[in-house]
Amino acid sequence: MNIGITCYPTYGGSGIVATELGMELAARGHEIHFITYANPIRLDPGTPRIHYHEVEVSNYPLFQYPPYCLALASRMADVAEAYSLDLLHVHYAVPHSIAAMLAQQLMAPKRRLPFITTLHGTDITLVGADPSYFAITKFSIEKSDGVTAISNYLRQETAKVFGIVSGIRVITNFVNCDLYHPDRDKSGAAAYSPDGEKLLIHLSNFRPVKRALDCIRILAEVRRKTPARLLMVGDGPDRGPAEHLARELQVDRHVLFLGKQNHVERIIPLAHVALVPSEMESFGLVALEAMACGVVPVATRVGGVPEVVTDGEDGYLEAPRDIAAQAARVTALLTDDALHARMAGAGRWNASERFCAEKIIPQYERYYEEVVAGRVGGT
Repeated sequence: MNIGITCYPTYGGSGIVATELGMELAARGHEIHFITYANPIRLDPGTPRIHYHEVEVSNYPLFQYPPYCLALASRMADVAEAYSLDLLHVHYAVPHSIAAMLAQQLMAPKRRLPFITTLHGTDITLVGADPSYFAITKFSIEKSDGVTAISNYLRQETAKVFGIVSGIRVITNFVNCDLYHPDRDKSGAAAYSPDGEKLLIHLSNFRPVKRALDCIRILAEVRRKTPARLLMVGDGPDRGPAEHLARELQVDRHVLFLGKQNHVERIIPLAHVALVPSEMESFGLVALEAMACGVVPVATRVGGVPEVVTDGEDGYLEAPRDIAAQAARVTALLTDDALHARMAGAGRWNASERFCAEKIIPQYERYYEEVVAGRVGGT
């Protein structure tokens, strides 16, 4: 199939999932056309059957804000016509589904162009619930030819917020289990921990909801019991405050801020524990990637995370902001090798059995076929 994909290309879960999906689909023989304002962060445009189409927005003096949604819709229609796209798949409702709907109408005199909207979380729980966006978000979801959500939790939230109770297919996030795999020797860890301390890792966009500062507090608590170092991967508004807190708590020599990384699959396996202290997660992609790498997640019992992490089996779930409880779990994992080995093995097995790309991507392919054929019904 010829598939157009639009996402936010920045360092965030929805863009990462959309990019990984496109690459997996291309590997299975589909022609994938990314349509967005910048090259997605994890996308290699040189990959066979991957095409990138930049959306250019004109900055006329008349416009206080560039009309990206209109430029995106026009570009979607142009690419759809030029490359005979079978459908558009947009990630994150605002403004992508509205742009797709406009592109669909632009193409209507020539042919049908269906579009699928994948809901990722804050497009429902934050943006969509904002009164100024509520009506347009609800409208765009209802006008989509297909709608998917990344977790049962998010489907339930969509029903609660918008009153949309049918037509949403749950297709979870996934991980490439060949790319994300354990490194039992952790041979590259010495580059980050020359004294042999075990590594903790946190990956996020450093927005307040991710509670990056809690990772610094957890490290400070853990180091009272056992040596450890922390890798902070990503960037965003809370990076500066996290660096300041590390100095304040006198653990700055034990924290490495690595910034944005294109190949996190090379870094995650070096750690023993992944810190996921978020206030809210609609799925918990970082926890899943960690599990696939044999790294045990210590996460929070929020949103869709319990659908990914089984507390006490392949990771631990604690309440948000409970630094003491999260630190205690981390300490136990760092000081009990048998416990860590058991949970790391369970995490790898569960990730492989439930969330490997080879199990999830065919669900998208079948859904695409249903949407193109006009056979999509209620959930």
